[in-house]
Amino acid sequence: MPTPVTSKVYTVSELARQIRQTLEDEVGRVWVEGEISNYKLYGSGHSYFVIKDAAAQLSAVLFAGARAALPATLRLEDGQRVRAYCEVTAYEATGKMQLRVMRIESTGLGDLMRRFEALKQKLQAEGLFEASRKRPLPRLPRRIGIVTSATGAVIHDMLNILGRRFPNVQVRLAPVKVQGAGAAEEIAAAVALFNRACGPGSAWPADVLIVGRGGGSLEDLWAFNEEAVVRAVAGSAVPVVSAVGHEVDFTLCDFAADLRAPTPSAAAELVIAPKTEFEAEVSRVSRGLRQALLQRAAEMKGRLGAARASAALRQPQRLVERLAQRIDTLHLRLERALARALGEARARAGRADSRLALVRERAVRVAEARLAAGAGRLERAGRLLVERKRARVAAADRQLTLLSPLAVLERGYSLTHAADGRLVRSVSEVPAGMALVTRVRDGEIRSVAVAGQPEV
Repeated sequence: MPTPVTSKVYTVSELARQIRQTLEDEVGRVWVEGEISNYKLYGSGHSYFVIKDAAAQLSAVLFAGARAALPATLRLEDGQRVRAYCEVTAYEATGKMQLRVMRIESTGLGDLMRRFEALKQKLQAEGLFEASRKRPLPRLPRRIGIVTSATGAVIHDMLNILGRRFPNVQVRLAPVKVQGAGAAEEIAAAVALFNRACGPGSAWPADVLIVGRGGGSLEDLWAFNEEAVVRAVAGSAVPVVSAVGHEVDFTLCDFAADLRAPTPSAAAELVIAPKTEFEAEVSRVSRGLRQALLQRAAEMKGRLGAARASAALRQPQRLVERLAQRIDTLHLRLERALARALGEARARAGRADSRLALVRERAVRVAEARLAAGAGRLERAGRLLVERKRARVAAADRQLTLLSPLAVLERGYSLTHAADGRLVRSVSEVPAGMALVTRVRDGEIRSVAVAGQPEV
């Protein structure tokens, strides 16, 4: 193969510098719109992140000077959609193209963050993140299940920490993909497998699970935001510790788990204390128990010695006699107290009876006086009523006397009646031969009527 003919041979540094200058000269400064991912702020004040869309991504850097000029209300984070004014350049040390951001504006949430917030609100409304669902971790788990990748530093770090803290703790790994297509399904299936394999009656019942992975961008951690994983963690019968990414990374798996660890290594430290702590506690409790037993034995020994030296136990009959005498004394005191109480009760009853008799006598006198006064008022009222009635009767009698036909007879008049009692008012009412009765002041005269005039 012929050797290419070139005018110059570049060193790597020269070519990298040439690429940077070409980008800066030919492309220069442009506006770029996309979504922030893998955002990191360093102690120097510089920020490094990725601006991406659905098809590509570009590394970007926001130096401290430009970052200080941003509005105080602007907070850059993963998933945020932005519009950035930047210079297209390259970082010569790595030969990678990057955007040097000079100005940046937020345009809202990116697609992934919108999905994150929507699913978070949905599952939160269902109560999957409620604090009441959280369970405490077992203080001394014998078996620890881990759901993570079988390769990489995460599993090795956790195994090293667990081995140092408690060498004889049992650990079982369910290896899964932690990012990319199919990762969410594998993680959810592993959690479900531990619940089947580690349930009651299982040959290997896990006491606690660790589900997690190392740090990464929002896209790298997205499997732990999938609904299948979140529901598997929330529904686990075994307490779950979520250990996804770094301390600044948050996933929906963190909200559903019983405990969130800032890192996988921290999760290994949270699930079990160092064995030396348990040994020290056992030693302390053992010493305390031994001391308590020795103290108790000494107390019992002292009481036994006192009992042996007691005169009462040497001559028990005297103890019985003293107790019998005390019983007699108490019996006598009881009889006297009862007699005294009975006498006082009788005296109180006598005094109460005397007071009752006085009250009764006073009440009878008052009642008799009230009765006598009432009888006098009734008698006077009766006499007055009779006199009023008599006066009314006398008045009525006089009026009747004045109105009576008999009073007219006293003045020489008479009344004639037919035999049937009808009053005769006209001669025409009396036929011949009709029996008549004529009443005068001092009696009656009977007669028979003749034509035109009565016959006496």
